[in-house]
Amino acid sequence: MDENGENWTPIGQNDAVTWPDLSGLFRRKDVAQVEGHLAYLTAHGVTCLRIMLEYCQTEHRYFEKPVGRYQPHMIQFWDDLFVLCEKYKLRILLTPFDTFWMRRRWKHHPYNALNGGPCKSKTRWLTCPETLAAIKNRFSFVIERWGGSGVLFAWDLWNEIGPANALGEMDGLYVFVDQISDHIRQFELRLYGKTHPQTVSVFAPLMQQHDMSDLIFKHPKLDFASTHFYENKTINYPRNTADAAVATGEMVREALFHLPENRPFLDSEHGPIDYFKKRKNNLPEEFDDQYFLNMQWAHLASGGAGGGMRWPYRHPHVLTHGMRRAQLNLAGFLELIDWKTFKRQNLNEQIEVTNPHISVFGCGDDRQAVIWLLERQNYVRKKIVKKTNPEVEIAVPWLNAGLYRVSFWNTVSGKGEARELYHEADQLRISFHLPENNIALAIRKIAERAQVF
Repeated sequence: MDENGENWTPIGQNDAVTWPDLSGLFRRKDVAQVEGHLAYLTAHGVTCLRIMLEYCQTEHRYFEKPVGRYQPHMIQFWDDLFVLCEKYKLRILLTPFDTFWMRRRWKHHPYNALNGGPCKSKTRWLTCPETLAAIKNRFSFVIERWGGSGVLFAWDLWNEIGPANALGEMDGLYVFVDQISDHIRQFELRLYGKTHPQTVSVFAPLMQQHDMSDLIFKHPKLDFASTHFYENKTINYPRNTADAAVATGEMVREALFHLPENRPFLDSEHGPIDYFKKRKNNLPEEFDDQYFLNMQWAHLASGGAGGGMRWPYRHPHVLTHGMRRAQLNLAGFLELIDWKTFKRQNLNEQIEVTNPHISVFGCGDDRQAVIWLLERQNYVRKKIVKKTNPEVEIAVPWLNAGLYRVSFWNTVSGKGEARELYHEADQLRISFHLPENNIALAIRKIAERAQVF
């Protein structure tokens, strides 16, 4: 929900100061182009962008240089972006540093002690007292200038946190989150009497090397959990688009297992990173569009907030029109569920399906459910096989007895049709044909019993 108690779901992707869709704001080179793009996003159901405050792949997009001197052109960029996002009702998930290029180009970064900064080594970014003070000052500047805007959705306290930047120790990560979280919350309360949600993101494979579950999923000062969905054989270098969806469903289910009750989860970065880096090329567009659509629906149906946030990994570094259509169709589906009352739990392993070639992803409570089905056999290496339109029966648990409206949603056309079913047994059984290679279902209780006329 938003601050007014209305349904709100993060639909969007990662963007950056230097990428084509936003670069025109820097030095106001082409404000009209950026405004047109943001209007296009809103028209396609996008509600949220994840952006790093600076992007240091080059020498000209540092937010501070030297430390403590905030760059006028960057301030102007963010001033303009906040104004435009407010106009088009877009929100920003903001993270303070581009840690990937900061690490790769550390010798150039203003925070490096060799350049007059506070930190002697990137292994001490999260533990050096002087660096922590500089980070707090950066947050203070941002909060004071833009923190009162409704455009700000949430803070990602650190992009892909890990012990490598805390002298290899997990304890330093907890101290960092405690200190930065407290600083932000206290400063916001003092200025505005309210706070924004907080999370800290992590590169998902890192959690297999370090015990980070309590930090990412259960830290008492964080409001929602966020990981970056990368998996070597399915997401990073996809041979087909079905396996990436299955991996997404499994990762969402695992995340929800660790979360405290009522704490949301969001995959805030994913994409074909290894394919893009090794091949120096795009995935074929039709293939990539289906890969995007499948991961998006697997994320939502498994119980994640929204459809996850793609890192483009394309030349140029933007999402395709097909991906934007997929976001628009997801936004249309969201209207079929009352999210304010939906206390969903993952049902990926509880929903029964008769066809062994179909994977099912779902979440629900005792009055509503979201389900997405994917026909796996229609996806082979680098191409999509002709659809077979199979008949399917599913059995959905946990729903109370009553009359339900089942909406069948075509994820490609963004159109649906509804059927009313009365349910009084242990499971709600639904039979239908799969019109495409996949279909989404919104199930919602509308009455205690069927009406008789």
